[in-house]
Amino acid sequence: MEAVEVGEVQVIRRGEVAVLAEAEMRRFADALACLEPDEWRLPTVCAPWSVRDMAGHVLGMAGTFSGWVPLLRVLRALPRLARQPGTLLDAGTAMQVRTHAGLSTAEVVGGLRRVAPRHARWRARRRLFRALPVPNVMRDGSVETWRMAYLLDRIGTRDTWMHRADLAAATGRPMVLTAGHDGRIVADVVAEWAQRHGQPFTLELTGPAGGRFRAGRGGPDLSLDAVEFCRILSGRGTGDGLLATEVPF
Repeated sequence: MEAVEVGEVQVIRRGEVAVLAEAEMRRFADALACLEPDEWRLPTVCAPWSVRDMAGHVLGMAGTFSGWVPLLRVLRALPRLARQPGTLLDAGTAMQVRTHAGLSTAEVVGGLRRVAPRHARWRARRRLFRALPVPNVMRDGSVETWRMAYLLDRIGTRDTWMHRADLAAATGRPMVLTAGHDGRIVADVVAEWAQRHGQPFTLELTGPAGGRFRAGRGGPDLSLDAVEFCRILSGRGTGDGLLATEVPF
């Protein structure tokens, strides 16, 4: 397979958001629906979350970004969340877990399937607040200011996708992967990773979601599994050199 020049990879934009977001939410729900009762209690890499906690977070995130009423409800809670220990993001995700803790596992799966199309359409149709600044604390303690468009178009789908990878890692069950869906998400991650470090490289990502990418001339030749590549960049694994470059999920 010939390597793709990474500068030719188009970042995910509004036109793709609805299809990718809905498909990913449904895949996450399908993966949860296969679990045995004891698997819901398994720990995940997102400590202190169990599989059940992580599912509650994903459902809460999808519900928040599915209409103005749930979003405004969360925005009204921001002053209270800001007084809690940790980052605002930590406090917000913990609230999502608590909010859905009383649901049965069947209700969680059903909720994800019901909210998936509404969540996907709502994210894709937003125009008015795409330029809204959103501060985010990175793993090294630095603060990046994003635009809401970045969250709506890219991070929202990446977050669910990575939690589906977390689910596979926690349970030992295989992660359903296809080139058209997962490969598109991974390629978008590669493009951002390359932009963030700005160095030449050749990258071979194996597996159904993989591909070959290059930037410039020279630089390291890297080869690893596509999902593991994303896990490393997200901080779930360790990498050196260019693989130490953080990409938000």
